[in-house]
Amino acid sequence: MSVEHYPIFIICSVGAKHAWHVAHLRRAKFLYNFFIYRPCAPTGHNSYSKFQTDALPNSILPLFKSKEPITFIPHLKYSRMLRHFNSFCILVCAIVTFSSCKLMPKEEEKKAATAEVKSKDGHPAWIMQGNIYEVNVRQYTSEGTFKAFEKHLDRLKEMGVQTLWFMPINPIGKKDRKGVMGSYYAVSDYTAINPEFGTMKDWKDFVQHAHDMGFKVIIDWVPNHTSADHVWLTTHPAFFVKDSLGKPAIPFDWTDTRQLDYTNTEMQDSMIAAMKFWLTNTAIDGFRCDVAWNVPGIFWSKCIGELKKVNPSLFMLAEGDKAYLHPSGFDATYPWEMFHMMVKVAKGERPAFALDSIKTRFDTLYPQNGLLLYFTSNHDENTWNKADYGTMPGPIHAPFAVFTQTMYHSVPLIYSGQEEPVLDSISFFYKDPISFAHFGRAKFYQTLLELRKNNPALASDASFKKVQAGDDKAVYAYTREAGGKKVLVILNLSAKEQTIKLTDPSLFGEPYNVFMFTKEPLNDKEWKMEPWGYAIYTY
Repeated sequence: MSVEHYPIFIICSVGAKHAWHVAHLRRAKFLYNFFIYRPCAPTGHNSYSKFQTDALPNSILPLFKSKEPITFIPHLKYSRMLRHFNSFCILVCAIVTFSSCKLMPKEEEKKAATAEVKSKDGHPAWIMQGNIYEVNVRQYTSEGTFKAFEKHLDRLKEMGVQTLWFMPINPIGKKDRKGVMGSYYAVSDYTAINPEFGTMKDWKDFVQHAHDMGFKVIIDWVPNHTSADHVWLTTHPAFFVKDSLGKPAIPFDWTDTRQLDYTNTEMQDSMIAAMKFWLTNTAIDGFRCDVAWNVPGIFWSKCIGELKKVNPSLFMLAEGDKAYLHPSGFDATYPWEMFHMMVKVAKGERPAFALDSIKTRFDTLYPQNGLLLYFTSNHDENTWNKADYGTMPGPIHAPFAVFTQTMYHSVPLIYSGQEEPVLDSISFFYKDPISFAHFGRAKFYQTLLELRKNNPALASDASFKKVQAGDDKAVYAYTREAGGKKVLVILNLSAKEQTIKLTDPSLFGEPYNVFMFTKEPLNDKEWKMEPWGYAIYTY
């Protein structure tokens, strides 16, 4: 416990009149005798010292400027009327010493308990039963602005969305631009708003409104590269990797971008400062870091440590699946192998139990508390690989969506338009607004999101146990458990009807069928589940 947390008592005697408060002490023109008394000092001994002066000493002045409560006890040594005041001072100090020694630890315990609530299993507590909704501002409405998107907040809140992840909101480069409008991920200015979306004031107003409604807001950050005309290319050319001709290098085949050089510590500091800008000026709740897997872990450790000094409850999501990302400070990473296996199972190329091999690998590869962003689609997979309308078409999507929402260590993601659902790719480089009309999956998602929010058995750190419920080539079943609650998930990941038979007596009884909205008897009797069927039971 630091010394600043302890009360201070100043016992003073004055030669002419009583000094009752700081103002009097500063004006008085006579001799003072000070006794500085600090009970319960960290040394284990009460701190008690005496000095005499005709002016306030420098060592005392900082106390007057601090917010720390200070009690001035006049030591009226020369007053016959209060000649016994010394004894009174000692008694007061003894009482306060006893009280502060008894009470302060409880206050510290309370602070510690509050801090513990804000963090759970090494992550912001708010994400453990939360979810993420990816916002493609450009395509979300015909206007493509923050203000236009804001009109959808009531609907998304009703659906159960918690965290809004905005694809990059920075200005897009014009040099070597792809398509008409360019890629969101070719950023030309790290501390400005894309005018296509609105103004900085629009963004700040939006974040405030979203927070008032209970949402969290995170933004996409592009630290690996900039646009081909970023201001740093002119002001700080040493910030960039050079190619064989001495020109700023182009990463991969992303011809509209230039590769940043993370061996340059000044560039690192500039990047951290740019990220802090959004925390201090717009109060966002975290970052999704693009191509995080191509940025050194030593930078991430430094960067995330600095950012969490600004916001200790910051949520950090890395686009990448490399093992070093979690120890470097990220809360969650991308489970790419699991997603690709899900696609193969959906196509009938692999059996349901193939998912187990990926989970086993994750359990070995990542820290025990590592979180994973589970999804059936995102901006990349939708635009380039036809997710989910092509990878998990029609009824195939539902059991995999249930899997992403209920899996161990998961933070589930929904991409813009999946609740409609949008049955086409959404363009990256051209205006291609989403047409919302039916919201055919909204109730389905609402059921899943509310269940996760309200049932601790679906928290990211709740236990996971595989369950035998049928042919494991087609049926994937498991329980999640925490806080005295249990959830049973049964999925038919095949195009054929499956026979379901439970053999674990601990699952027998009358649990609540989440999607049928009623209690159902479960025992060792066989029953049938339709192709691509799913069921969730709560105990």
